[in-house]
Amino acid sequence: MNYNTVYVGMDVHKESFTLCSCKYEDEKASHYQRTPASYKNVLRYLAFLRTIYGEDTRFVCGYEAGCLGYSLYHQLENFNVECVILAPTTMLEQRSKRRIKTDKRDAEIIARSLAQHNYSPVHIPTETDNQTKEFIRMRDDHKAELKKIKQQILSFCLRQGYQYDGSGNWTAKHVKWLRSLKPAGLYKEILDEYLLTYTILTDKLNRLDQRIEELAFKEEYKESVSKLTCFLGIKTHTALSVIVEVGDFQRFVSARKFAGYLGLVPGQHSSGDDRNGLGITKAGNTHVRRLLVESAQSYTRGKIGYKSRVLRSRQAGNSPQVINYADRANERLRRRYYKMVLKDGKKYNIAKTAIARELACFIWGMMTDNIY
Repeated sequence: MNYNTVYVGMDVHKESFTLCSCKYEDEKASHYQRTPASYKNVLRYLAFLRTIYGEDTRFVCGYEAGCLGYSLYHQLENFNVECVILAPTTMLEQRSKRRIKTDKRDAEIIARSLAQHNYSPVHIPTETDNQTKEFIRMRDDHKAELKKIKQQILSFCLRQGYQYDGSGNWTAKHVKWLRSLKPAGLYKEILDEYLLTYTILTDKLNRLDQRIEELAFKEEYKESVSKLTCFLGIKTHTALSVIVEVGDFQRFVSARKFAGYLGLVPGQHSSGDDRNGLGITKAGNTHVRRLLVESAQSYTRGKIGYKSRVLRSRQAGNSPQVINYADRANERLRRRYYKMVLKDGKKYNIAKTAIARELACFIWGMMTDNIY
């Protein structure tokens, strides 16, 4: 243990930072300081600490993952300051277990977690991965807006007494029917504005999806995307999103560790001989977890072992070993889902989440070349 190391806990917010420091042997943190939110103030604080601990002291700064993303990390690293982003759910003391919460206490918990190494660091993506990740998340924000405007249009039509008799909403026929409606007075203008927003968002989403296809063909992503799209329910958008969100799959020593990172493993509350299973932990990367649960939907229908023409097209060009691995995964997951629901009587959502967890394990195997 390096006793000449000082750990700086930073409770960071949009407007202010609360800073404190401690060494490994200290029982409590000290030198608390509240400052406007700026990396320059952190550098000034470190300069102040050097007058106390000495110029040869090693400083390790840390803050919880949150609103600042990776910006403060990169700003400090540019000045050769060691910095760590802590995953909140892995820290020794979690905020949910405390009755009193203040910025000062939060900063101390971060400093003590750093000193005692009771945390897991957040993976820092490459600049290319981070840019691609932000682009995909921006696209997903627009997708959410499109979903919202669709709901608003249907609700408005229902309030005006219009109900579509066709087989499904948002088909070409349904949109044509919406445009043909002629409600009285200002209602027509309202519907037109809604439909204009729908058209704009639909066109933009198509354009963004095309851009994602182009990004997926970049040299650093092309092979990995091609491998992941061999699985049922994983197309280019999901494959690229998983790749840039996770980054280095080799940092997970096992498939279960990867599933745990996504929060897809079940929790447990045990005491003595009393063992109680809980739902999934929901720790870690929410975005990837949601994508895989959506992908698991593809395993809830269709014939076991059947490969559609679209899936065969996505698999074309990959090695026989990769295709065989994906086929075994697809068959196993579909078979397991049917067994859980039809034979074991599991609820639909529980079975789907279990399939998402196992799909995550197969993805880890594919990305780490554990396919044999």
